[in-house]
Amino acid sequence: MLVVGNGGREHALAWALSRDPGVAEVHIAPGNPGTAVVGTNHPVDPLDGSAVAALALQLQADLVVVGPEAPLVAGVADAVRQAGVPVFGPGAAAARLEGSKAFAKEIMAAAGVPTAAARVCSCMDDVVAALDEFGPPYVVKDDGLAAGKGVIVTDDRDAAIIHAASCRKVVVEEYLDGPEVSLFALSDGHNVLPFEPAQDFKRVGDGDTGPNTGGMGAYTPLPWAPAGLTEQVVKDVVQPTIDELARRGTPFVGLLYTGLALTSKGLRVVEFNARFGDPETQPLLSRLKTPLGEVLYAAATGNLAGHAPLEWGSGATCAVVVAAEGYPGAPRKGDVISGGFAERVIQAGTALNDAGQLVTNGGRVLAVVGRGETLAQARQDAYERVAGVDFEGAFHRGDIALKAVNQEIAVNW
Repeated sequence: MLVVGNGGREHALAWALSRDPGVAEVHIAPGNPGTAVVGTNHPVDPLDGSAVAALALQLQADLVVVGPEAPLVAGVADAVRQAGVPVFGPGAAAARLEGSKAFAKEIMAAAGVPTAAARVCSCMDDVVAALDEFGPPYVVKDDGLAAGKGVIVTDDRDAAIIHAASCRKVVVEEYLDGPEVSLFALSDGHNVLPFEPAQDFKRVGDGDTGPNTGGMGAYTPLPWAPAGLTEQVVKDVVQPTIDELARRGTPFVGLLYTGLALTSKGLRVVEFNARFGDPETQPLLSRLKTPLGEVLYAAATGNLAGHAPLEWGSGATCAVVVAAEGYPGAPRKGDVISGGFAERVIQAGTALNDAGQLVTNGGRVLAVVGRGETLAQARQDAYERVAGVDFEGAFHRGDIALKAVNQEIAVNW
């Protein structure tokens, strides 16, 4: 199997596939030093669909898994499909669910999916009018891809306007209260198979302070989640979205990531992503018992109908991201990392220097996964493992899963 990408999500996918007894070989393009431990890296540009397709044919890959959003939006999955190789990942037309927030809103409206009221703005006059209409807290989103950092949520109207001015096209939304949930669902274009819910932490600082990031940690399962939440999300959100895309002739084959808010007014969609989320993938795959390769292949080949529900191990998992100084702005690079190859340390922004040492090469450098029979134990295990990782300027949030452990999260439906 061939995994496309070089981040923490791809390391986690390659790790899980390497543990699947039905998978003979795992290849990663381009990969990182962590993926090289569980598979074979190939120096191929993940945005070059022709090069990825050629590598898949050369390797006689049974399946290509396209990890990041940028290659999906660029049509890499289309190029691989045209070469006749099964691929897990939507084509460019369906990946617009993540590539354009305005398009996602259009699909949700057509499918009757509950979401925040929003205004798509093409000039600053429209932005100002929308901010005044919805009031604070202000939610301003870059319409295009921004690596999880294109959103600002603030009570500062001037900051909201400044952020909007930096974007070519803007979506201004009403603020959604209540806890947020991430739910993954596999799709073969018609049928869906959900994961268990997870919760991630977007703000860079403890107590949800500071700017948005790609995610500073995540945990699963959610002890506070309402009964039947997964089934409700599939019925009201996932299946209608998949059906609408199929109706338009652009079936979604891959993983639909649904970011949700459990508001006082009910379930609302915050965002869609067209791929496995990072860092939720790390704790989720650490608990998944169903062989990953088999279920991804079933989705890629249109065979999810009647598939058994995914099986999960007991207990809980918690991932804590260790980031580089300067993230989410301009992170430091080139600092030597100790502990980066330890058990359950998933590499993301890493590289090898000329001396063969593991060094920082991005903002979110590592994700450290803890396990335990309870969430409290998983959290403790994660932070004990974080203590074994170090590099100059390293930082992490200290409150991942803390409110859940302290039973401080409530859903007021």
